[in-house]
Amino acid sequence: MIASLRGKVIFRGINRLVLEAQGVGYDVAVTLTTAESLPPDGEVFLHVHTAMRENALELYGFMTPEEKALFELLITVAGVGPRTSLMVLSSISPDGFRQAVLDRDIRQLTAIPGIGKKSAERIILELREKIEKLSMKDGYSLTKAAGPSLHQDLISSLINLGYTPRSAEAAARQVLGAGGPDVTLSEAVRMALKDLAK
Repeated sequence: MIASLRGKVIFRGINRLVLEAQGVGYDVAVTLTTAESLPPDGEVFLHVHTAMRENALELYGFMTPEEKALFELLITVAGVGPRTSLMVLSSISPDGFRQAVLDRDIRQLTAIPGIGKKSAERIILELREKIEKLSMKDGYSLTKAAGPSLHQDLISSLINLGYTPRSAEAAARQVLGAGGPDVTLSEAVRMALKDLAK
């Protein structure tokens, strides 16, 4: 079971990439959010969900543990497969999805391509209680991060993406100063990557 990959991106598609790790190229399906968040050069780190099919091994990669956790919840919903789950997480932020489910916001969910009214109702029915109860998964809290832990998590995430500790620290200070106390880790990572790409 492949849980994570670290290496160099040698091919980029819209929602797929090939990550070379120790001489092996891994074909990984990704959300648009993850694809856009990847740095243009250098080493990248992805959290990976491995799906065993009858004749294939499929890999799904995510920039944050948050995306991976929600993807793994989504694929447990009847009638919602991996492709639909990727589309959901490409169309709405993890926080936005979580809030839509908790608020029973069918309109927000049906605005996502591939999600009709019945699918939205099923997602709410099957996931609302799980999302309410889920406070930690694989070391990740679905509630908003806060204070010093967010600062350290952001620095750690940027270092894992190949940035130097000094660059990561500077970007974290800049982003958390501008983003305010309610910014989530995934939002902070996106903001930092934009800042570092300038």
